[in-house]
Amino acid sequence: MPDTETTSVRPAILPTIASPRDLDALSLVETERLAGEIRDTLCNLVSSRSAHFASNLGVVELCLALHQTFDFLSDRLIWDTGHQIYPHKLVTGRFAQFEGIRTKGGLMGYPNPVESDYDLFVTGHAGSSVATALGLASGDDLLRAHENRWTVAVIGDGAFPSGVVYEALNNAKAHGRRLLIVLNDNKMSICPRVGGVADYLDRLRISRVYNGAKTEVQRILQQIPLLGDPTERLLAQVKEAAKVGLHGGMFFEDLGLRYFGPIDGHNIGLMRKYLRMCQKSDGPILLHVVTEKGHGFQPAAEDPVTFHAPPQFRRDVDRVVEMKKGGSRTYTHAASEAIHEALGGNDRATVLTAAMCQGNKLEKLRDDFPTRFFDTGICEAHAVCFAAGQAKVGMRPIVDIYSTFLQRAFDHIFQEVSLQDLPVTFMLDRGGLAGPDGPTHHGVFDLSYMRIFPNMVVMAPGDEHDLRQMLPFALKHDHPCSVRYPKATAVTVEGERTPLELGRAEVLRHGADGAILCGGALLPECLAAADRLAEQGVAMTVVNARFVKPLDTQTILPLIRDLPLIVTVEEGALAGGFGSAVLEAAADAGVNTHHVRRLGIPDSYVEHGEREELLSGLGLDAAGVTRTCQELSSRTVPV
Repeated sequence: MPDTETTSVRPAILPTIASPRDLDALSLVETERLAGEIRDTLCNLVSSRSAHFASNLGVVELCLALHQTFDFLSDRLIWDTGHQIYPHKLVTGRFAQFEGIRTKGGLMGYPNPVESDYDLFVTGHAGSSVATALGLASGDDLLRAHENRWTVAVIGDGAFPSGVVYEALNNAKAHGRRLLIVLNDNKMSICPRVGGVADYLDRLRISRVYNGAKTEVQRILQQIPLLGDPTERLLAQVKEAAKVGLHGGMFFEDLGLRYFGPIDGHNIGLMRKYLRMCQKSDGPILLHVVTEKGHGFQPAAEDPVTFHAPPQFRRDVDRVVEMKKGGSRTYTHAASEAIHEALGGNDRATVLTAAMCQGNKLEKLRDDFPTRFFDTGICEAHAVCFAAGQAKVGMRPIVDIYSTFLQRAFDHIFQEVSLQDLPVTFMLDRGGLAGPDGPTHHGVFDLSYMRIFPNMVVMAPGDEHDLRQMLPFALKHDHPCSVRYPKATAVTVEGERTPLELGRAEVLRHGADGAILCGGALLPECLAAADRLAEQGVAMTVVNARFVKPLDTQTILPLIRDLPLIVTVEEGALAGGFGSAVLEAAADAGVNTHHVRRLGIPDSYVEHGEREELLSGLGLDAAGVTRTCQELSSRTVPV
């Protein structure tokens, strides 16, 4: 980090950058000063709240070099994944708003076309940049919109193994005339990356191959005459050996991309030189840039896993003085403990995750059961197929993936798991609203997309007590199961509880004035609403559904028939969710549903904010459930 006493006597540059064009007037020394100011701004942000941090520190110079070389109001730029967007936001006219990033009503923590013309897509899932960039380049060519327009995709090495990347690379030669793929190689995903692609990039980085040396060797070899078959075969072998030794990006070149690099991603002058070189070449091109995650702030560089999205901390220049302690125990912790117990008690149980060991709190499990822990990288489709293969031979795999990310494997849940009726257990973390991460990360569709599959059991625990019962149940059930839980503090509802039984709900309160049917972890809010209504003389039955599929029609249908008002509550999409399941069951049974009201996520994308703020705004907290019941009750009493 720059010395604060030295920089304090000079006018700050960052506040004067209203658009990337203001960067053109900066000298190299001033641009490097600006990089330091951006890092200070990022550090100051994390002193007030949690945000994506180490990945943004690593791309500061790359961001500046790109904007000084290209005009992204004319050229195209996609960041993959979008959580490394902060420096880009700071130099594209959003400095004044930056302090409110990831807060309700503030800047999104990902690219957002609503905020700026410099953002093209809301990119929160990894790996899609090359394919969408290829589509942009192809569309521009077809429209002849701008002959000299370049499309640039910046993709991290953690996202690079995603299958969709290679599907796009397979088509890049045909459609990517002015396509530049910048491979940002920092040896990390959120956790250290895994797999053969990571090993290949490591070899490229170690080789430090340069384009000039490769070209010279190839020129010399091409001048040697061929003297018959044996000599031709020998020279072919020599050429191939030269390619392997001197042509580090041979894999990419064989796919039809020109490969440049690897180069130092923190050397702005060098990057600008190579970017200009790319501009003078025909695409598609892959530029391999080596960066350091957490660069410029030593604690983050030394521990990029912790500092990927650290809790709020206080710093003294290059030192963390105090870091806010973690909050309460969460459902993620509870699920991790349950999985650990499952592997400890069942030698056939395995766990698979997709580059989210840290996010899913699986570090201890990885260390204690290394042969039964599998991290597939950011390859959710592969993880589900992998799990299906394990289940087919008698293992009991647990696929532990965020709800929003599991959507990437939708077809394989259908084809490899549900259709085969294999006992794969899906643990869906972040089922519901993911808070400041916003619409790309809200896990609001899983109840809808899981319940459509035959053979699938869909569970939504009302509290930690339910969650701890559901995993052992799933591992004994000889069919696919899913269990979804929120990004929230783990809560256990007090009182006498009913043992878990397939397709059976739990009635926690009895009342003759109506019923609140809860599908999931908003159960404490529903019980609190029932308490408020009881104080007003409205006695409500409260049902913890537990199972969205199979639905407990024996308990639920009589309530709909007999009680004057029914409210279903879920932290998921209303379209096809728990409330829809209730209405479908009632319709099939010929039961009148005019008095049923569904509460959940409406048919629109929910923006970012603290989970409690978002629940309140959607009427899904205790006050909102109370209001809805009052509106439907003949004995309405103002709150």
